[in-house]
Amino acid sequence: MRPAPLTLPLRLYRTGLRVGEPAVAGLLAWRARRGKEDPRRLGERRGLPGRARPVGPLVWMHGASVGEVLSLVALVEGMIARRYSVLVTTGTRTAADLIGARLPPGAVHQYMPLDAPRWIERFLDHWQPDIAVVAESEIWPNTIVALDERDIPLILVNGRMSERSFRGWERAKRTAAALLSRIAVCLAQTEEDGARFAQLGAPRVSIAGNLKFDAPVPPVDPQQLNYLRPMLTGRPVWLAASTHPGEEAAIAHAHAELKNRFPNLLTVLAPRHPGRGAEAAACATAAGLRSARRSAGGRPHPGVDLYVADTIGELGLFYRLSPLVFVGGSLVPRGGQNPIEPVRLDAAVLHGPHTGNFAQVYDALDRAGGAALVANGAELADSVGRLLDDPARLATMAEAGHAALQPFEGAVARTLAVLDPFVAQMKLQGLHPAARGRA
Repeated sequence: MRPAPLTLPLRLYRTGLRVGEPAVAGLLAWRARRGKEDPRRLGERRGLPGRARPVGPLVWMHGASVGEVLSLVALVEGMIARRYSVLVTTGTRTAADLIGARLPPGAVHQYMPLDAPRWIERFLDHWQPDIAVVAESEIWPNTIVALDERDIPLILVNGRMSERSFRGWERAKRTAAALLSRIAVCLAQTEEDGARFAQLGAPRVSIAGNLKFDAPVPPVDPQQLNYLRPMLTGRPVWLAASTHPGEEAAIAHAHAELKNRFPNLLTVLAPRHPGRGAEAAACATAAGLRSARRSAGGRPHPGVDLYVADTIGELGLFYRLSPLVFVGGSLVPRGGQNPIEPVRLDAAVLHGPHTGNFAQVYDALDRAGGAALVANGAELADSVGRLLDDPARLATMAEAGHAALQPFEGAVARTLAVLDPFVAQMKLQGLHPAARGRA
């Protein structure tokens, strides 16, 4: 099936980014000054390679930020087990810092270039991937068109299309069809996601489930676990994970309300963006609490009420230390963060009402009793107090959470089954992009 023709907005977008490349370069420099880009690797964002291309067939996998790229780890391992090299790209510094320590031998990491045509072409000229695999909802027009021009199959995995995004794309349906018709296969998380992709013009849609159900649990440094665990012995502990602005104050106030009831209570607060550690500590101070920041060498000693875990890649540590986890991005309208990891590490989960990003899993957890909804800060304090006072209830919730996740597992195997014919055909024919030519 021939892809839909490029629309006028797409042609203008492509031309604008080609002509406006100096302005995009200036934007990158500005972001680097603000700490949002790695200045040592800024060339990668312009398509300049930071590593040599591995010899032989290469699978390119892209996850924009932390959640997306972590969902790809099992697929990366699957491709390496099949003797393919894997290039993994990310778009954020946090994701790059986190994934670098988790990639197995045979995989290399680079930053994804911005969607300027010349930068994408330079990136593809060097890496020459045999297949491109993109997670969730990363739809970059110039990248999609460049892959199509080079006859490189593009597979969208863990595809997610919210109702809000669907309504936005529906207003530009011909443009959506021009892009989605260039995707070889779209593997959606749910039937609802799949229907939205199909309505917008994706020609081959299947339902594979959510890769995050199969993702490995976050790792832990055993030395840090053994160091901190005795320090917390005898203290009731709960964790507020992946919090956003507007939530830290509610968490601090919840601790303040519970302090008389639990004099040695420890609240661990891990902001979604570690750079906001100072803001989180300020919320503790405003609530009359004593805080310490992990990034500054602070420890959760008995004099600390609220411990700010403002580091990268340590959520696995604090999930293992906390029997109760509030998952952030849900008291404020951010769609909620991923509750799967704390459940798989034996925690009971609390969450706010804004959980659209993971609606299916939160619904399953709530129905099974593995998670509970709190509407506001007052309900959060009440629920934390009741659960910390009832260890048996915490254990029951943790068990229920495990049971609720089981029916959703298997997405990795289903996704690999779809990828296998693509990569096997490339290896069998020995047709790499340099030999295939350009469409």
